Amino acid sequence: MSGSWPIPGVDLHLELDPATGRRAGLEKALREAVRTRRLAPGARLPATRRLAAELGLSRGTVKAAYDQLVAEGYLAARQGSGTVVARLAHGSADDPDRSSGEAALRPRHDLRPGRPDASAFPTAAWLRSARRALGAAAGDAFAYGDPRGRIELRTALAEYLGRTRGVLASPDLIVITGGYVQALALLSRVLGEAAPAVIAAEDPGVTFHREVIRRNGPAVVPIPVDEQGARTDLLEGPGFPSVDAVELTPAHQYPTGGTLAPGRRRALVDWARSNDRLVIENDYDGEFRYDRQPIGAIQGTAPDRVAYVGTVSKTLGPALRLGWIVTPRRLLEPLVEAKRHDDRQTESIGQLTLADFITCHAYDRHVRACRLRYRRRRDLLLDRLDSRSRPPAGFSVHGVAAGLHVLLSLPACGPTEQDVLSAAAARDVAVGRLGDRWHAPGDHPQGVIVGFGTPNQHAYPAAVEALTRALDACSR
Repeated sequence: MSGSWPIPGVDLHLELDPATGRRAGLEKALREAVRTRRLAPGARLPATRRLAAELGLSRGTVKAAYDQLVAEGYLAARQGSGTVVARLAHGSADDPDRSSGEAALRPRHDLRPGRPDASAFPTAAWLRSARRALGAAAGDAFAYGDPRGRIELRTALAEYLGRTRGVLASPDLIVITGGYVQALALLSRVLGEAAPAVIAAEDPGVTFHREVIRRNGPAVVPIPVDEQGARTDLLEGPGFPSVDAVELTPAHQYPTGGTLAPGRRRALVDWARSNDRLVIENDYDGEFRYDRQPIGAIQGTAPDRVAYVGTVSKTLGPALRLGWIVTPRRLLEPLVEAKRHDDRQTESIGQLTLADFITCHAYDRHVRACRLRYRRRRDLLLDRLDSRSRPPAGFSVHGVAAGLHVLLSLPACGPTEQDVLSAAAARDVAVGRLGDRWHAPGDHPQGVIVGFGTPNQHAYPAAVEALTRALDACSR
């Protein structure tokens, strides 16, 4: 026996095994639909009378099946809302559960770095831009297009990046990507096509980005970082390997939080020009500087030697998967070909929406609001650390007033990174570990990276309080 019914506009097909009996067959079919995720948590089931009529069963049989699955935890009966799939139903022992696993990994107080406050996404303004953009879009907007991306977005970005980041860009030299990872992969692939390539990356830095480079061909060598940023003065020094490019975060080094010193910026540009080399500038959170105007991009001083990469992952949210490369002209055609063969083009609807969002200055307004919100969060974090006599002897906070994280270094005499992470986990707090960011294991300084972007506005003070309690416990 089979049947289907609409659940707010969705048809669900059920196969009832006649050998198991009517009620048992219905229970089994519903249970299977929940376990296989064809019925999602919170989905509303049809009324018993309606389902009975659809499947040719008695209403009492359907009600009994519902009651049994409510008792087993698959369904939940809500006063005034009927019967729905239980939120915890997918955690059954028979179904190794991805959603429950993710929930288990999600701490109550998420202070991991590199994550914006997703609850601050400007939904209403984004929808207005989407309506305008799609209403004005030509028919070719929904067909295959230029691998570089929509001209509307490339034009909007050229103006915005020049105005806010000092980038010298024309629309024809911008390639839209699916975020920073794709941009880095494309650049790495292009650099390694002609001959084996070597790229220097900051140490400490982003481990995943180093893997992206390696998987696309080039070898990776570390370039040390200190309080003045990457040691670009070493590039011409004896003993440093010959490299084809340097990938770095000059406006706000990740994870130490410093800014590349002016002398080192000049040394970097001189090295690139004199050796015909490339700088990959990762401007991942350059809009968020709290004590002064954001420092301009290096690309503005050497557009022929710098591939400038940015995204909306920190300003709007990583779910959008929108980024860009402002490329030197000599790399344009190879990058376009690499993009064409990677995914042909980045999806167009998000591009058109972002173009309108930038052009109508909603993006500027949103960034200003985020800058104020995150500045207050950073101030609260530092104030709570100070007011609790934190950091004690040997602890210190690093990083300029920028971005979405601070680095808290640990004293050589302890506690260790693991001590802090364990104390934090005991209070349901998650932070980042500096030890995971080095190129190779060794006797490195220890520290934890505290992000202040992820918790929503209401939850953030409690998260900071829980962190300070964990640090107190470690310092006893």
